[in-house]
Amino acid sequence: MSVASHVEELRKKHRVLSEAVEKAERSPSMNTVEITEMKRRKLRLKEEISRLSH
Repeated sequence: MSVASHVEELRKKHRVLSEAVEKAERSPSMNTVEITEMKRRKLRLKEEISRLSH
């Protein structure tokens, strides 16, 4: 897998996770700890994308 295709896969995962966070934040029954963990994973993906893109 090339770096470009790996970055694109990471971007897709980030996008999906972002949508999941937004949906979870609108749900009153969602656990804030789970939302926080999703945000951390999203940040790690963003950092990895940035690292590989430069």
